Amino acid sequence: MTATPDHAERYLAAWNATDPAARRAAVAEVFAADARYTDPLADAQGREAIEATIAAVQAQFPGFVFTLAGPADAHHDQMRFTWHLGPAGQEAPIVGSDVAVVDADGRIRTVLGFLDRVPT
Repeated sequence: MTATPDHAERYLAAWNATDPAARRAAVAEVFAADARYTDPLADAQGREAIEATIAAVQAQFPGFVFTLAGPADAHHDQMRFTWHLGPAGQEAPIVGSDVAVVDADGRIRTVLGFLDRVPT
């Protein structure tokens, strides 16, 4: 399946789902069962581990939300996009970029994350 900018929006919606049941449902909808998420601070394989990673980030940064920093760039089965993480309506202290690959069913199977700006 071809990746689309909509994949990035649904991906960030999963990261913003704070209710455990809603987060679990969003992760199941967005990620392939054997998906892998890797960034400088985490390496999660499978939906359960990805959901736990999301919950840990939410616990570390309560009240912060992920937003797209601009349009997602997508072609073939891959996309890249930049995101902000911070309090809603304020300048985000954390900025990152992700590259993701979708499978034939349109679910994300791989995410390679990079942290572009983090607080000291």
